[in-house]
Amino acid sequence: MTLFWRGRRIRLRGIEPDDWTAFLCFAEDEERLGDVLHPPRSAEGFRVWAREQALAKADGDCFRLAIEAVDTGEIIGAIGSHHADPGAGWFEYGVTLGAEHRRKGYAAEAVVLLLHFMFAERRYHKCEARIFAHNEASLELHRRLGFVEEGRLRDHVFLAGRYHDLVMMGMLADEFAQLHPIGKL
Repeated sequence: MTLFWRGRRIRLRGIEPDDWTAFLCFAEDEERLGDVLHPPRSAEGFRVWAREQALAKADGDCFRLAIEAVDTGEIIGAIGSHHADPGAGWFEYGVTLGAEHRRKGYAAEAVVLLLHFMFAERRYHKCEARIFAHNEASLELHRRLGFVEEGRLRDHVFLAGRYHDLVMMGMLADEFAQLHPIGKL
């Protein structure tokens, strides 16, 4: 593991088979906090998923990484790019943290590491994020990082018995470079 993937308090690393319990907890947190709602998955389902992730090769520039706290070695979240169009020069990413690790700066540090890689090393021009309009903490995080609201898809997602707006946010590579120069992590 190079220092490229390490910030002051976190490091990004590949998912290991033993990480399944952390991802089970993240899924429960997301459901409890109203972020997503999926059918229940068995512990064995999470074990199989983590094992598959540990062996999976990146699909182009789409990948998922664990966020690990440097001081404890605990997995506190996950981040990854899930849509990427190198020809058009844009990618979309997502980040999640365990409930007890939110609002402590870990997500911001992980996002900056990922964006440094995608903009500087992979030469993407734009990053997009889709955020539920009711997730004020995530909207504020993205604004602080320099993302700009580019649009709102009204009643776009059905979750927990009702429709929710989806906010589209974006950041260009040159905007990111001005706000987050390499070496300032």
